[in-house]
Amino acid sequence: MHKWDHARGDRDGELALTDETPDIVDWTLFEKNRKELGPGFIRIISYFREDGAKSVAQIEHAMREQNTTALVLPAHTIKGESRQLGAETLAKIAELIETTARLCIETHRFPDELVPEVVELRRLFSHTVELFDKATNPLMTRPQASAGAFGRKVNNQGFGRI
Repeated sequence: MHKWDHARGDRDGELALTDETPDIVDWTLFEKNRKELGPGFIRIISYFREDGAKSVAQIEHAMREQNTTALVLPAHTIKGESRQLGAETLAKIAELIETTARLCIETHRFPDELVPEVVELRRLFSHTVELFDKATNPLMTRPQASAGAFGRKVNNQGFGRI
């Protein structure tokens, strides 16, 4: 499966697909915004999750309906929100969808060539949200304790022996 390579573009300045797994979140920017926003940061992540899911669904619906105009606003929305949180790879795909749709509106055609990007947008959005959840939810980042141990290693080898 191909992954987006955000580190380089092709000769035309567009995104290029590679088989390498890119680092899809700029964790430095993510942590900077996390510190600046404090407790409100978790709320921002939840807005991103909700708004992003709606935007992705709207983009998919617009593609099915072949409604070029309906691609622009949700792509613009997810692009901006992604950039604020350091999800640059997601933002670049959304930007490509947005700019291509704007160009196609001017030239009165539907951007069929965006189907792979729209499919990738869904996958990448889900993966980005998963990474954000792991970074912000302590229950997802803690190692799991063995059953019945409540986080401590059970060592009762000598119990009951004489």
